[in-house]
Amino acid sequence: MSARTTGRSLRIASVGLLVAALSAVAAEGWTRLGPKPGGHSKVRIEGTSTIHDWQVESPLIGGSLELGPNFPKSPDEAKPGKLDVRAQVFIPVSSLKSIKDDGTPYSTAMDDIMHGKLLKTEHPRILYTLQELTLKEGGAKESGLYEAQAVGDLVVAGVTNRVTFPVKIQLHPDNHVTVSGEVALKMSDFKIEPPAPKIALGLIKTGDEVKVKFQWEVFPR
Repeated sequence: MSARTTGRSLRIASVGLLVAALSAVAAEGWTRLGPKPGGHSKVRIEGTSTIHDWQVESPLIGGSLELGPNFPKSPDEAKPGKLDVRAQVFIPVSSLKSIKDDGTPYSTAMDDIMHGKLLKTEHPRILYTLQELTLKEGGAKESGLYEAQAVGDLVVAGVTNRVTFPVKIQLHPDNHVTVSGEVALKMSDFKIEPPAPKIALGLIKTGDEVKVKFQWEVFPR
């Protein structure tokens, strides 16, 4: 091996070590959490139509949550303002199923229409990326519950919108975390035309606005 090749190899190795060291420093103090089988995560979408209200659910919420060094470990440490939190979330479109009021399956025909409107083949996942999380004034409760305002980018059927909504973050004694919240959305904001099924000659019309409720349970990794 020539001296030139040896020198180049050493420089490459040094750069690699530097990148690894910087990554370790960046990750220091961050806690990474994610879902696991058997958890109690659920997303529920509620809407209206000209014949009855409807709802769909999925028990699958994937992704990761990272709590940074300034995330309060107790209410005494909590101060209103922006928190170091990162989150990447996804929901498989195929996991969304229509249900009756008692939780039993409602209609595979409705599921097919919904999956088609959500462009399941082209965009198989609904995606969410947190951009900012702000702890509210008085948002730290004695029970380890924190109330905050989330700002993030939601991607549905390939269309991205920035959404803002309140969330609750519950820290549990065994260090797992539950994040819950709800937000009102309009299908048309994601270029989705509210369904009017042809099987009913278009007489059944679905309301544009829906309410999304979720509970996301994540565990230390």
